[in-house]
Amino acid sequence: VQLQAYGGGLVQPGGSLRLACAASGFTSDDYTIGWFRQAPGKEREGVAYVINSHDITNYADSVKGRFTISKDNNKSAVYLQMNSLKFEDTAVYYCALAERHLAGPMTRSSDYDYWGQGTLVTVSS
Repeated sequence: VQLQAYGGGLVQPGGSLRLACAASGFTSDDYTIGWFRQAPGKEREGVAYVINSHDITNYADSVKGRFTISKDNNKSAVYLQMNSLKFEDTAVYYCALAERHLAGPMTRSSDYDYWGQGTLVTVSS
């Protein structure tokens, strides 16, 4: 399984970015893809995830109403639309895949089996 995240960059506060995660090498329909981020000096935190088999999405409170996770099954891609960006959204963003879904939240790094490389998002004026 391979994941590749891209789309990061420099954006002003209040701006928008769309991150993409291209996934390949798996065949099951039962998987979950999550976005995580890690700011300098901070622990990695879950941002959002989507359970493919149930079309269920979940967001961290810090991004709820501003970020939207979506998937394109034809392209095996998952997107993270980030609007109304704030300084505190600055971080390296990672996508991750779990070959399962859980009844409860999947917000821990340990819930996921595969990781893509990070893409840096910098919110600065």
